[in-house]
Amino acid sequence: MDNWIDGFRWKQDSTVGTWRIICGRLWTICFRHRNSTGLGICTPERMLGICRGRRKFLAASLTILFVPAITWIYLFAGSFEDGKPVSLPPLESQPHSPRYIVSSQQERESLEVRMREVEEENRVLRKQLSLAQSRSPLHHRGNHSKTFSMEEGTGDSESLRAGIVAGNSSECGQQPAVEKCETIHVAIVCAGYNASRDVVTLVKSVLFHRRNPLHFHLIADAIAKQILATLFQTWMVPAVRIDFYDADELKSEVSWIPNKHYSGIYGLMKLVLTKTLPSNLERVIVLDTDITFATDIAELWAVFHKFKGQQVLGLVENQSDWYLGNLWKNHRPWPALGRGYNTGVILLLLDKLRKMKWEQMWRLTAERELMSMLSTSLADQDIFNAVIKQNPFLVYQLPCFWNVQLSDHTRSEQCYRDVSDLKVIHWNSPKKLRVKNKHVEFFRNLYLTFLEYDGNLLRRELFGCPSEADVNSENLQKQLSELDEDDLCYEFRRERFTVHRTHLYFLHYEYEPASDNTDVTLVAQLSMDRLQMLEAICKHWEGPISLALYLSDAEAQQFLRYAQGSEVLMSRHNVGYHIVYKEGQFYPVNLLRNVAMKHISTPYMFLSDIDFLPMYGLYEYLRKSVIQLDLANTKKALIVPAFETLRYRLSFPKSKAELLSMLDMGTLFTFRYHVWTKGHAPTNFAKWRTATTPYRVEWEADFEPYVVVRKDCPEYDRRFVGFGWNKVAHIMELDAQEYEFTVLPNAYMIHMPHAPSFDITKFRSNKQYRICLKTLKEEFQQDMSRHYGFAALKYLTAENNS
Repeated sequence: MDNWIDGFRWKQDSTVGTWRIICGRLWTICFRHRNSTGLGICTPERMLGICRGRRKFLAASLTILFVPAITWIYLFAGSFEDGKPVSLPPLESQPHSPRYIVSSQQERESLEVRMREVEEENRVLRKQLSLAQSRSPLHHRGNHSKTFSMEEGTGDSESLRAGIVAGNSSECGQQPAVEKCETIHVAIVCAGYNASRDVVTLVKSVLFHRRNPLHFHLIADAIAKQILATLFQTWMVPAVRIDFYDADELKSEVSWIPNKHYSGIYGLMKLVLTKTLPSNLERVIVLDTDITFATDIAELWAVFHKFKGQQVLGLVENQSDWYLGNLWKNHRPWPALGRGYNTGVILLLLDKLRKMKWEQMWRLTAERELMSMLSTSLADQDIFNAVIKQNPFLVYQLPCFWNVQLSDHTRSEQCYRDVSDLKVIHWNSPKKLRVKNKHVEFFRNLYLTFLEYDGNLLRRELFGCPSEADVNSENLQKQLSELDEDDLCYEFRRERFTVHRTHLYFLHYEYEPASDNTDVTLVAQLSMDRLQMLEAICKHWEGPISLALYLSDAEAQQFLRYAQGSEVLMSRHNVGYHIVYKEGQFYPVNLLRNVAMKHISTPYMFLSDIDFLPMYGLYEYLRKSVIQLDLANTKKALIVPAFETLRYRLSFPKSKAELLSMLDMGTLFTFRYHVWTKGHAPTNFAKWRTATTPYRVEWEADFEPYVVVRKDCPEYDRRFVGFGWNKVAHIMELDAQEYEFTVLPNAYMIHMPHAPSFDITKFRSNKQYRICLKTLKEEFQQDMSRHYGFAALKYLTAENNS
């Protein structure tokens, strides 16, 4: 602050200019203090209040201001004659002085030059003060606490100067450009599995900074729609609305345009947004999926207020030499205005575009240019630039910090002095995070921050902005309110109603249905500590697999890196990985199973666990058994006998005979025979040793075999979480629905050893845990009796006799 005071250069021959500097600075501080604290209009008392506690500053300020104030009043009174301004004399001149009476033209010109110099000095000092405050902790807190967003950057140099002056002027009471609860509309074109992951990171960065309700308009193919619809439905972020538009229906609008860009046909769909989006939608921000926001998107929305005349497109200048045509010999780009414009971030005034007949405009331009260019190289960007070349008045040029383009050949470093100035980062290179840039580590870390950020933390309400009524959310709140918080098992009961954010098909998935309609999907669930089992299972089971993974956001990225680094996993495209994000204190084992079951593409499924390896050839054997036992027309559950080994290194048996030999030698055991015999005893292993044909077994208490069933079988009961009774309850319900349990004579699976899970440790060490599990079990049996009637009473009897 002392340096700030010393910065005032008091000169007798520039009293007016210096005073304006002092006033301008005090008003600037007042204006920024108002924004950071949410206070109202600036007053002299509030201006002095800013400096309260800084006596040194206050004393210096009063000393500096006292004499100039009197001088200013004197000069102001004498600066007008008959309502017209007259030139101001130096301070020592007296009214009767000849210099005062006879003013020469030269003196007036000299004074005008000096005034312009003072104005320029004032502007520079304001900018320096603004930069100094923007780097201070106080200003940083102020940015995050202010209610309204103000846009300070503009498209051209003249407007930029005006914006700086406006941002630091004395008009402390001016109205914000974006109202507190005004909805901001964002359009994104998204297709496929990888783009869906990118959209999540983009949305996280927007939600992190936002202060306004958001309405996302997603132009998506069938894959992206399934993924993102489930994600947002389970994310349940307040004041966020999602609408989908079928990208496949729009293909015919742009399929006639040859395109060499890696985005394919979907890279052209921004051209048809005026037809696609609702006719009553007046403006929208259009974003690429590889965008990261470093500020509140409301600041960008505020730029719409600066459009003038026929400006309908807000774009940032392209930061590479692409459209200059000098990147290599014979490089011939599409026509563009100068460097052209990048379409990763676009502000569209839809209502004006429609009135201008945008559809005809871009189509005619594309048809004309394609006669010589033959195809687009940068998809929609080429056509946008060709239109702008013919109609420059359409564009409002955004400051480059709204689209800092990171690729090897961009001039992005000329866009900013400091990385803290940036607002939007655009990874617009196929190399993405591997681009060459002086500050690439900063950009990468910012991106990774949002990539691994816990999305559950973004479920925060907007203060003062009521959300639209959500039937699912209201029902959920009602169910939770009916629970007794004093119940010792409250946490168990509450877990049943927890909505876990779910990202389906986290990796690319391909599946070709079998022509004979006998295909079987292996279904399992896992957490991070079982990740090492994936490669082994893929080697043992060549058919489709559906896996639900219980991970945090950071663990999901670890899994992604693990999978992408595995030749085994990357060679398998028929494995569906569904991420269920962590929330709560229990492992939601049955929810995970239900997610994996729900998203299979085959008529049958093998309900397994991740720590079991199926025998080699089990996939084909089960497909044959499905036909042999007429599973399509009968309610059967085919049992695959389970065994286990205590050895981490096992020579896996290649046949039933080899397995029986290892069983006799003590290398293998029937599963859990020494700790939980009842779980698999009804399988009748003694009979299985010599069986050559399938045989039927009866349900018994605590029976929990691994079975093959039709995809329409009942779901697992979600009240059972963590360890205990989760599979037992499901098998009981299958029996209640009169499923017939049939043991397959030549099938087997082997449990591999691993460290005990956190949940089984809690079960063994926590008495209350076991009490609650027993309580839930009894309630489940009572529900079964109510649902299935008199026949279900046998479960209570069996339990009492066991």
